[in-house]
Amino acid sequence: MQSFFGQIDHWLAHSPGAHPLLFLLGLGVLAWLANWLTKHILLRSLRHLFTLFGIERNALTPLLVVARLANIIPAVVLTLGIRSIPAVPETLVTVVQNVCSAFIVLTLALAVSGMLTLANEIYQRRQDAHLRPIKGYIQVLKIAVAIVATILIVANLVDRSPLILLSGLGAMAAVLMLIFQDTLLSLVASIQLGSNDMVRVGDWIEMPQLNADGSVIDIALHTVKVQNWDKTITTIPTKRLISDSFRNWRGMQESGGRRIKRSLYLDQQSIRFLSAEEISRLKGFCLLSDYLSRKEEELSSWNIRLDEQKQAQVNQRRLTNIGTFRKYVECYLRSHPGIHQQMTLMVRQLSPTADGLPLELYCFTDTIAWVQYEGIQSDIFDHLLAILPEFGLRVFQHPSGADMRTLGAGQVAH
Repeated sequence: MQSFFGQIDHWLAHSPGAHPLLFLLGLGVLAWLANWLTKHILLRSLRHLFTLFGIERNALTPLLVVARLANIIPAVVLTLGIRSIPAVPETLVTVVQNVCSAFIVLTLALAVSGMLTLANEIYQRRQDAHLRPIKGYIQVLKIAVAIVATILIVANLVDRSPLILLSGLGAMAAVLMLIFQDTLLSLVASIQLGSNDMVRVGDWIEMPQLNADGSVIDIALHTVKVQNWDKTITTIPTKRLISDSFRNWRGMQESGGRRIKRSLYLDQQSIRFLSAEEISRLKGFCLLSDYLSRKEEELSSWNIRLDEQKQAQVNQRRLTNIGTFRKYVECYLRSHPGIHQQMTLMVRQLSPTADGLPLELYCFTDTIAWVQYEGIQSDIFDHLLAILPEFGLRVFQHPSGADMRTLGAGQVAH
């Protein structure tokens, strides 16, 4: 063993350049050892400590930031140790220190970015986080950190003051504005969306020009993600929500009622006055009995006041089947358990068309759930379509093949 160390001393005595090489090797081992101790002892101890306090493993995201910061220690060891090695060229010392400084800046930038991500995750745990998302602002801060870190890294690598690089940015302002044009527009759009409370995570928005119709699942700086009802995802540039129009259904969701606005198209040739027998039969409808009794009294008192020469039936006021049916639909909606009675409710005629006379139902259901809403709407129109013949009315429908065959068979029989 003594002869081995003697040979090493003899080799070192005859090789002057070997001393700095061994010191550099030792410094590299020391830096590796510092990195190993930090990551395998400190981080494991922190993880074990967090576990003892009952913090779940998936909640240990702060350790990721600590792991980033742990990378600084070997760089600091190299920076301080390189000066202590004798006979090392000054150029090599400068290069090592500059590279280590740039690495420290990069590590700090990554750690700050991780802390910003952690801040967003903590904010998302708030119950009202979807009302004021901060993801866009976090991304802006990350971009600013990246720009500052890039300037400092370049300044360290070229061994120049960062102020020299910053002074040159004034001439590059136009170029930077062009490069970051979309980012700046998206930032302004994000601020407007947030300050005006135009869109929140969970809102149902509709933007036909971009094929978006569904729930907002993410609001970022540059994009807003919408999960459509067919489970596809549409990505909308944030600035388009400011420059283009879109529909937000949040008001409907918060009101507790969803609108029904649909028409029955009636055959205008089936509209007529009701006979006394038909009125008597319709009085058997619970929803119409009171209305028909009041209406008969009103019309009777009106008609009695007419002169004798105006007593002809054509001059009298009479009940029509469409007016009675319109009142029946209104009473039916008033008594329906699925209709919101505190919101607008009416049954009205629209302008006649070539496809019949539209009788529009305008009301709101007492639920906003899609499936229940469609069920209530369908049940109402199922009933109305089935009961139309009781009033002597027909739904307008374009002639079909079956109608032509029926007409042809009638002509042949005749």
